Parts: sequence; structure tokens; C-alpha cells
Amino acid sequence: MKGNTKMKDMNSAETASSPAPDTREVSSLEAATKSSTATEETIHLIVFRLGSEEYGIKIEQVKEVTVTPNVTRMPRTPDFIKGVANIRGDIIAIMNLEERFGITPAPLPLDRNPAVTYTLVIEAREYSIGVIVREVPQSLNLAMTKIDKAPSFLQDINIHENYIEGIAKVNNRLIIVLDMYKILTQDEIKELKG
Repeated sequence: MKGNTKMKDMNSAETASSPAPDTREVSSLEAATKSSTATEETIHLIVFRLGSEEYGIKIEQVKEVTVTPNVTRMPRTPDFIKGVANIRGDIIAIMNLEERFGITPAPLPLDRNPAVTYTLVIEAREYSIGVIVREVPQSLNLAMTKIDKAPSFLQDINIHENYIEGIAKVNNRLIIVLDMYKILTQDEIKELKG
């Protein structure tokens, strides 16, 4: 009996002598872990090529991606507006961003059909527009920390709003992130609506 009591006393003494974890340390570690997870905000981009460079648009600005239907040329429209097309019952203007930005198209691989293009349908509050791209767009998730703000001198002087949101760095790739709602001037939007 006394032996058992002695064992109990030793166990309780060992327990008492081993330091209890400091609850402040544990809670601050948990808070740091939670805050680092919470601050790691991600962005989902639709990535495509214009010329030999890569561009991206936030997925929430893209309503759909489809093979470009027949485009009907419209008179008295800017050169970069290729015409209008019927996409799922909606007649929308089709824009060529390479022409809009003055980018020389890159040569297509021999196995690619130049007649097949893809259209990203952008739906803004005031208008809908289709953007032609020559290759199948890709989907990409990345951390917001991977996007640097674009220097102001990179902006188009003809457009008052900055449509380049930033430049994403992904491994050895640079992706120019566009805000499609700011690509057109107010005058161009009025022309499209008219």
C-alpha cells in the first residue's frame, strides 16, 4: 500500500515539475497561422496570348469562352472592332485586342488552323463585348502577392483609366493582367451602344 502511495506521489511530482504549455504561446501560434492563411488571397485568371506575350483577365469578368462564330462586319466602327456575332442568342461586338493595342500577331504553328479562333465574352454593366484570341485560353490560380502593380508609364495615353492592373510573375513567365472594364473609352462605349 505504502509503495503504491509512493508511486502516486512520484508521478504527481513529475507531472508538477514538467512545465505546462503556456496557453499564450499556443494561442499566438494559432493566430499567426490563421492570419497567414487568411492573408494568402488568391486570384483566378483566364490567360491567353496576344502576339508573343501572355495576358490575363480575372475570371469574374469573363462570362464564357466559345469558338468564335461568324462575324458580320459593321460600317463606321473602329478598326479593332471586327464586327458583331450571334453568341447564344445575343448580338455582341467582337474586338481584336492585338489591333487595339497595336501588337503584331505571332506566327501560328503549322498544325494550327488560322480560321479557328476563340472568343472571351466580357459582360460589363453597360455593354457586352467579345474578345478574339487565337489559342485556347488557360485557367490559372495564383496568389495576389505574385502580382506587382504596373508602372503608370505602361498605360495607354489615349485612355484615361488604367486598364493594366498589374504584372503577374509565375515561374519564368510574366502575365499582364488587364481590367477589361477599362479597355474602352466612354466614346467607344457610346459607339458600341449606338
